[in-house]
Amino acid sequence: QVQLVESGGGLVQAGGSLRLSCAASGSIFSINAMGWYRQAPGKQRELVAVGTNDGSTNYADSVKGRFTFSRDNAKNSVFLQMNSLKPEDTAVYYCNAEGVLTAGYKYLYWGQGTQVTVSS
Repeated sequence: QVQLVESGGGLVQAGGSLRLSCAASGSIFSINAMGWYRQAPGKQRELVAVGTNDGSTNYADSVKGRFTFSRDNAKNSVFLQMNSLKPEDTAVYYCNAEGVLTAGYKYLYWGQGTQVTVSS
């Protein structure tokens, strides 16, 4: 099993900043990809930023230049620095991780989600 613990959401005014954190723990052998998705009310969940173990990061076009993804491989953690926030960034942000368990099985887990609300 893998547990993902997120933190850092909250309420901020437009133009402000927030930093999200997510730490993975459990029977992890490897993490192949880890990152952030978000889901706004009435909309589908969408990719925000995901990093893979080759060092690359994939960002949604809507956040490029404003959000910065980073990771601490030693701590199985990822972070999302969100600057110049807009009301349309309001959503529940979910951490996601996929990889291989120590038992040899592939896994894909989601965190519980953290609310980000940007007021205009």
